[in-house]
Amino acid sequence: MNIKFDVPETHPDFKLNKSHLNNADLSRVAYNFIKQEEPYKADIGDFILNWLKPLAYLEVQTSGSTGKPRKIKIKKEHMINSALATGKFFKLPENTTALMCLPASYIAGKMMVVRAMVLGWELELVPPSSTPLDQVFKTYDFCAMTPFQLDNSLGRLHLIKKLIVGGGSVSPRLQRMVRELNTKVYETFGMTETVSHIAARRINPKKKKKKPIPFKVFPNVNISQDQRGCLVIKAPQIANGDIVTNDVVEIITYKKFIWKGRIDNVINSGGVKLFPEEIERKLNKVIDYRFFVTGLKDDALGEKLVLFVEAGFSEELLVELQEKAQSLKSLDKYEVPRKIYLVQKFEETPNGKLHRENTVRGRVK
Repeated sequence: MNIKFDVPETHPDFKLNKSHLNNADLSRVAYNFIKQEEPYKADIGDFILNWLKPLAYLEVQTSGSTGKPRKIKIKKEHMINSALATGKFFKLPENTTALMCLPASYIAGKMMVVRAMVLGWELELVPPSSTPLDQVFKTYDFCAMTPFQLDNSLGRLHLIKKLIVGGGSVSPRLQRMVRELNTKVYETFGMTETVSHIAARRINPKKKKKKPIPFKVFPNVNISQDQRGCLVIKAPQIANGDIVTNDVVEIITYKKFIWKGRIDNVINSGGVKLFPEEIERKLNKVIDYRFFVTGLKDDALGEKLVLFVEAGFSEELLVELQEKAQSLKSLDKYEVPRKIYLVQKFEETPNGKLHRENTVRGRVK
């Protein structure tokens, strides 16, 4: 049963594509978006109309990057609280200029709209794509992207003052690429169930850090670990009850943690547990292409570690990658990939996240 909810009026400073809009105006704009031929605007229009309905919950689709996509119910009150927390954490007051380049069909895109309405931002839209800044010629205070979008936007990132990156971990290679940029780049941690992010870390701080940079938890969020070493989130303002994740973490303080990887990605090779994300961090020092490691069934080992690289097939490259992996001193003998697959293009979810399972399925029969 969806109980009634009085949707608050938009912030008086809120603008969408340069126009001040109250709730009545928004409704008209939403209908207009739905009539247009651009699917991304239709998604925004659908979301706005659902937001304006006097109902307490919205149905939201999970991305499917770590499991089967499913629909879950989220309280609008929780979405408002999440928007307020983001504004406070990243110091984004009213009249912040924000660029939206994520699809509104998923929580990250929906929350960009909610933040703008609640906090009084000036939100402008561009079609979601792998190169979102290609047709942008002005500066914005804030933007949210996937790692893939960031990778394709490095040459124009000076147009964004603060950037949050979510929907997948930011590789060490990408972190090196943004290190000297003036844009403040933050990697976020969260999921649909936590109404977008609940923690973030600056990946290009002014002072270089030798140790891994931990995630800092937002206000009113408490963290702990279960018996598996996985993160448990308690955030009553944005979620009902404790959220038990499959993310293996090291808790540094009650407000800081280091993410180690997904427990459902762990590879058991000959009785040795291997964390793909940790191995990928090491391999990033010698591989310039997009890649990931995973486990495939093996009669002798149970699972064998293999490497997938997004690159056209080349015998020379294959040999080069094998030599680099075998000579990398930070890898122990169990962490050296037993086989390398070169893939022309990785499979992705509809919102641009790397889909490991589908990529493997399409290559390994």
